[in-house]
Amino acid sequence: MARDALRARDAYRWWQPIVTRWSDNDAYGHVNNAVYYHWFDTAVNGWLIEAGLLDVAAGDPIGLVVETSCRYARSVTYPEPVEIGLALERLGGSSVTYYLGVFTAGDDQAAAEAQFTHVYVGRDSRRPVPLPAAWRERLMTLG
Repeated sequence: MARDALRARDAYRWWQPIVTRWSDNDAYGHVNNAVYYHWFDTAVNGWLIEAGLLDVAAGDPIGLVVETSCRYARSVTYPEPVEIGLALERLGGSSVTYYLGVFTAGDDQAAAEAQFTHVYVGRDSRRPVPLPAAWRERLMTLG
């Protein structure tokens, strides 16, 4: 079964540089798959903070991760720095799905590609709430 190609570098709208660490490598000599999920969380939340949408201490609504997936195309190893590309996949009424790409510096082909979905809920109620218009406008800049 043939897999679709991963998105190229130009598919992404925002970038988060990541410095790999010695401890990121696993027994097989490459960055462990669980580490990629740390990178994805860092990139999404970094963008939300930079865009003025995420106030960790008091913000309302808050995004809860409800689904993630990742496809790997090639290994990344310490000490390779990586860049995580971020773009908008889907904007729903109370949810946002991003796609993310893992690129080594200067490489146009992704080493991995992920999807990451937040459902936005009230801080106290933990029930889905519609995304505010200002949020929708900012999120659309990733599209």
